[in-house]
Amino acid sequence: MAERFNPDGMIMSEGYADTMQNVVLPELEKRRTDRTLQGVGGRKIVVDRYDQDGAKGTVTIVHGFTEGAVKFSELTYSLLQNGYSVLVYDQRGHGRSWRDERVKDPTLVHVDRFGEYVEDLKIVCDQVLCDMPKPWFLFCHSMGGAVSTLFMEEYPMVFEKAVLCAPMIAPLRGGVPKGVAEALCVVEKAIGQGRSRAFISKPWTGPEVFEESCASGKERFDWYNDLRVRDPLYQHNGPSYSWTLEALKVTEQILAPGRPERVKIPVRLYTAEDDNQVRPEEQEMLAQRLPNCQRKIVPGSKHEIYRSPDGVVFPWWREILDFYGESR
Repeated sequence: MAERFNPDGMIMSEGYADTMQNVVLPELEKRRTDRTLQGVGGRKIVVDRYDQDGAKGTVTIVHGFTEGAVKFSELTYSLLQNGYSVLVYDQRGHGRSWRDERVKDPTLVHVDRFGEYVEDLKIVCDQVLCDMPKPWFLFCHSMGGAVSTLFMEEYPMVFEKAVLCAPMIAPLRGGVPKGVAEALCVVEKAIGQGRSRAFISKPWTGPEVFEESCASGKERFDWYNDLRVRDPLYQHNGPSYSWTLEALKVTEQILAPGRPERVKIPVRLYTAEDDNQVRPEEQEMLAQRLPNCQRKIVPGSKHEIYRSPDGVVFPWWREILDFYGESR
């Protein structure tokens, strides 16, 4: 039988789905401790905690838009294999966590205020991360990168290091000028349509098409695509007008005068070479203003760098493990 894993505990593409289903997920199931917290407004936030004996630190994973904790199973497994404890949770409106009962379309992601995501992360840190092994590290993707950057600007002393994977400092707008998009969202909210699907998206109707996806690694794409087909909890597809307006406003919040400069910890910001979801220009603006940030472009990757082919994802992830392991 071909090797299932590389030396870092990342799954080899050959037999990926079989390894995930028969090795990785059962091992994570044995080691996972679930906890349900009350997030902002008393809303349910589901947290997965993985404890490693003699851990050399804890990595908190903050997922992106229309994602969930399960999508990061491969990275969670690898972190455990490399001696880290892991904390990962479903953000509000995603996966097993609370969804606004006033949103009738179960595949729609909605939030009233982007700050709710940030406040939820603070609650997760205060109630779960607080008794996990230090040092505390952060790994965040896309929307999770926006949430985490706002969090670090507000609470700069919580984490020791952070990795921003294709962070959503500014979303792509499909050619629509920002002012026009914001004005449309403001009008829709004013007429009571804030929880309705934004014009830029469609409901989830079935399996995603690889060539149109945010992934460049077919085996990693296929595994999660099949999971989404089987489980309605992960069939998110598109934002509400309210979410869209909040995402458009987040750039000014993150890049407000003096805010990035508060984050003194070492930060790695990874830009996907062929990103089809977020803008690289604002990522560079952030990297230039963070006092201790290195920005790198990942060749051969689309927006979801962690779902790239082996030849792309393996050296990228090894670099992240080395970054976490370096002495400050």
